[in-house]
Amino acid sequence: MDLLLTGIFLFFVFLIGLLPFPLLYLFANFGQFFLHRIMGYRKKVILSNLKGCFPNLPENELNHIVGNVYKNLSDIIAEGIKGFSMLPSTVKKRHFITNPEIIEPWLAQGKSVIALPAHFNNFEWGSMSPGLFTKHPIIAFYKPLSNKFINSFMKWSRAKFGTTLASIYETFLIFERNAQTPSVYIMAADQSPAKAEKSYWITFLGKETAFLHGPEKYARMYNYPVVYVDVQRVKRGYYTLEVILLADDPATLPEGEVTKRYAEKLEQAILKSPGNWLWSHKRWKLAL
Repeated sequence: MDLLLTGIFLFFVFLIGLLPFPLLYLFANFGQFFLHRIMGYRKKVILSNLKGCFPNLPENELNHIVGNVYKNLSDIIAEGIKGFSMLPSTVKKRHFITNPEIIEPWLAQGKSVIALPAHFNNFEWGSMSPGLFTKHPIIAFYKPLSNKFINSFMKWSRAKFGTTLASIYETFLIFERNAQTPSVYIMAADQSPAKAEKSYWITFLGKETAFLHGPEKYARMYNYPVVYVDVQRVKRGYYTLEVILLADDPATLPEGEVTKRYAEKLEQAILKSPGNWLWSHKRWKLAL
């Protein structure tokens, strides 16, 4: 079964890889219609999340955001598959980091940096573009896929751009192993944690929200600087990434402060453009 699914996956990678971007977005438009109007993919989750955060939002505005959520989601899927066949020059042009120099002084001093992106706009290319803007090692943590063939293909594909994918189940080992090598660690920090008692609880979008403890834990443990990666869509298929300092000396801050600063930056981005966040996740499934 894994081989069959791998064959189907590689077929779509090849097929979509052949599409020029204008045709890719025609495909994405169909995907938006299918996910929203026909399949209703996670619509109850999306509506529940939005209504919980914006209880006073008029119905027409809510429906407008929901439409943008599906448009963003379909673009991410199409662009994510397209990414497997994109040239480095194309990635660098379309997922452009505006200020990569901000992290270079720490790396030059032999100090690693922890970069915290979010599931906002195109996060799929976020494991590809960083390696094109710095000569230092890029280590992106991810949850391994159950299909070992597709998982290996993903790791190989990202390695072409200078990024090493590392399992979230080996986080401590990876940090220890690379302690003497100045690296950029990419840790998406807006997923729902598995355990409430190991989470940082922060008021986020008007609700008490659990945040992963891992990024701050390792930032404090090694006293690595932490930056937020703000991804904005300039136009369809083109993004800018701004690196924003959250803490340059996290070990000296009160516990939970780094995560709070991250949540504040993410909240600002969502409030500015709510349809570009991944509302289809069960973000508030944990309770205090």
